[in-house]
Amino acid sequence: MSHEHGTPAPATEMFEPPAWEERYAGDGSIWSGNANAQLVAEASALTPGTALDVGCGEGGDVIWLAARGWTVTGADFSANGLARAARHAEDADVAENVTWWQVDAREFEADGRSFDLVTTHFLHPPDGGMVEVTRRLWDAVAPGGHLLVVGHAPSPLFTHLSESHRQAMFLAADLLPALPDDAEVLVVEERPRIAVRDGVEVEIADATLLARKPAAG
Repeated sequence: MSHEHGTPAPATEMFEPPAWEERYAGDGSIWSGNANAQLVAEASALTPGTALDVGCGEGGDVIWLAARGWTVTGADFSANGLARAARHAEDADVAENVTWWQVDAREFEADGRSFDLVTTHFLHPPDGGMVEVTRRLWDAVAPGGHLLVVGHAPSPLFTHLSESHRQAMFLAADLLPALPDDAEVLVVEERPRIAVRDGVEVEIADATLLARKPAAG
């Protein structure tokens, strides 16, 4: 569970809790603390309500949403990551608008909870697992609410990564089978974005899926 700004975990550990607990155990920040670009692009146009950010890491997106009037649940499978995020929310003076939920996205169940916005950024379970995760996240979207899923699209820039890392990347269209027929698909595209890799600006693409659930009644 990661935001853009950081070095991926080793291939065999990239989606397992122990590696992330260790990674978040230190004092230094792992990510930039900035909100992810596609969240800003899409959520800025939405009326604030309740939001769920799955794979929230250190809480950059949670804090951005809370500061703009959303009531946010930040979810991650790392207790250390959630502790960092909670500290950052306190520092940003938005803690009263945020709750935390330790859960693995691969086993996530809505359990009757629903949110006006469900979002996840750069969550890359192996073996094509993002389709199933997207299906689980859709179940947590309230009637009339939105699901925003963003990830790394495959790119020649990632050839230095392991095969398992590359296979975990996806195109937005790859996730469409997770959505029911009545989902209103608003965005399904790879959006170019400038990122900094080893001090050099490069263009990468964010696989971006935005869908709206039909309103009740």
